[in-house]
Amino acid sequence: MIRFNIKTFVGTALMTTLFLGSCEDILEEQPRSIYEPGFFQTERGVLGGVNSMYAHLRYIYGQAYYYNTTLTGTDEATYAQSADQNFKVMDISGQGEITPQDSRADVLWGAAFSNINTASGIIENAEEVEGISDALIAEARFFRAFDYFQLVQTFGGVPLDLGAGELQFNSNPVRTSVRNTVPEVYTRAIFPDLRIAVENLPAMGRVTGGATQTLARLYLAKAYLTYGWWLENPENIPTYPETPRTDPDGHDAQWYFQQAYDVAISAIENPGPFGLQETYYDVNVGSNDRNNEILLYADHTETSEFYNASSLSWSNGAAPENFAVWMMTWNYTVIRSATDPNWNNTISSVQREAAQALGRPWTRMAPTIGAIENTFADKTNDSRYDGTFTTVYRGNWPKAGVNEPVVYNANSLPVEPGGAILTFLDEEPATPINYPAGAGKSNIGAGELPGRSDFVISPRGISRIVYPGLWKLGTYRTDHDPNTSLGQPNGASTRPFNIAKFSELYFVAAEAAVKGANTQAGYSARELINVIRARAGKWRWDNNGNTARIEDNSAEMIAATPEVIDIDYILAERSREYYGEGYRWFDLVRTQRWEEFASTYEIAGSNYGDHTPQTITRNIQPYHYLRPIPQGQLDRMEMTPAEKQAYQNPGY
Repeated sequence: MIRFNIKTFVGTALMTTLFLGSCEDILEEQPRSIYEPGFFQTERGVLGGVNSMYAHLRYIYGQAYYYNTTLTGTDEATYAQSADQNFKVMDISGQGEITPQDSRADVLWGAAFSNINTASGIIENAEEVEGISDALIAEARFFRAFDYFQLVQTFGGVPLDLGAGELQFNSNPVRTSVRNTVPEVYTRAIFPDLRIAVENLPAMGRVTGGATQTLARLYLAKAYLTYGWWLENPENIPTYPETPRTDPDGHDAQWYFQQAYDVAISAIENPGPFGLQETYYDVNVGSNDRNNEILLYADHTETSEFYNASSLSWSNGAAPENFAVWMMTWNYTVIRSATDPNWNNTISSVQREAAQALGRPWTRMAPTIGAIENTFADKTNDSRYDGTFTTVYRGNWPKAGVNEPVVYNANSLPVEPGGAILTFLDEEPATPINYPAGAGKSNIGAGELPGRSDFVISPRGISRIVYPGLWKLGTYRTDHDPNTSLGQPNGASTRPFNIAKFSELYFVAAEAAVKGANTQAGYSARELINVIRARAGKWRWDNNGNTARIEDNSAEMIAATPEVIDIDYILAERSREYYGEGYRWFDLVRTQRWEEFASTYEIAGSNYGDHTPQTITRNIQPYHYLRPIPQGQLDRMEMTPAEKQAYQNPGY
């Protein structure tokens, strides 16, 4: 028997349990610290176990330290001025090494295995419980596969036996473990569970945000695609536990690419209640959360601290709070403007506010210059740059009780409330920016251009301390008057953290097509990508200008798409579409393009007034394509040092 240390995961540390309340299509929560086999032999127990799986998402998604592991060290993000070692080591740029002690992928390891065990308990027992449908059991199968898929991408092969037998529910703590191989995890756990989930899940979720057939199809297609890449292994990246790159079922990589394509196209053609939003802005604006493009999210609410699982007014900065976006929010409150033209008195003209463009600053992660300049090169036709970043910081001092009709800003020109105090320019200006030595009048080292009242920073002037914020994940609340009040900016985000989107089906199918899948008429790689690009060309609001913008640049976007789509172009489009959402490390690892895309990056330093880009080199090694097994797991296992060393991924 393969035994696994479930003591860490099942029982004392299990997350808040959700119980189905009534026919109101909501999930009600009730604390529970342990599951026993008998618990899953009642309808109430099965419902409680299934609903708890949605709660477990909040311990992974929106958890800022795990969020960091999915982005820092890629071409999208690096560490920022206030970063601690949690962030610096993930950059792999000489600021420390990733180790089993400080890799925050431990967040996934801890949360996933307890949920897997719960799922196994439901799957084993629920069929014998009167009134439990196959669709409800399929929710458990989806989440078991979902967690194993995240684990196998992150750590390589992981245990299928948690102590009671392969994929069996275990209630007895054990102290040993054996890891299965990557092919075993996919073919014995992920694929079978997802196939059954596709067959049995409904088109419309049991509850709002519940698992559906479309969601299961997306993850089945992603799993097929990822496993196809693993079998192909174009850059000879090592796997662990070591095993031949052969499929137990006798299929080759091309077979899996074809399956990925077929399943994704099936979901696109049979979307159920899901589809694409009209504009990219609509996907991410807080007032439109939980729209029909979102297939899965870790939910939060501003209506109840109990159901939100955290305070509405303050935060510990820990799961299950949603506090990821703070990491890419710099301390904009340091900006100063004057109350008189001679700058005899200054104030903080941009106050901390519970608004999507602002929020709570932590300055732990920053975008690279390459992301701003190259990934989002087209800032005119393509709405996704404007719909991703906060590039204009506007004065809100009256909401803080500062009774000044105007403030004096760049060039000692007046700015009214709501006017631009600081602008991150879309491109390098023809007239050189007059940057100060040090922090300057703005107090953040921002520059001036003739005739402009806003301080400015160009794309090549962003640094680890001042950079565009991440608007798309920003704070959104309705429990205050946004015209007069700053609201509660210190509480964790009450927005859902989006995990899966309908739009990704187009990317999965396109990537599979590039990898050789036979395509259907109308669904070539270029045609699929152009659906996404055409949508990106449609504007209805301009965040930068804070004004309505009814404009359709779809034709220009489609015309600019290469005639032949390759993997690198798909990766660039994926970054434009999902920047800062936690996809990037997985995308670069799956396609084995991590070193090619992220081995160097540019950014200025950590001091106000530093606008000189530095080229930073990362030491990305093949073994980094797997994260280390958490030290806490190894410490709890009763195994010899040699056995523990063999259990750990090589290089760590």
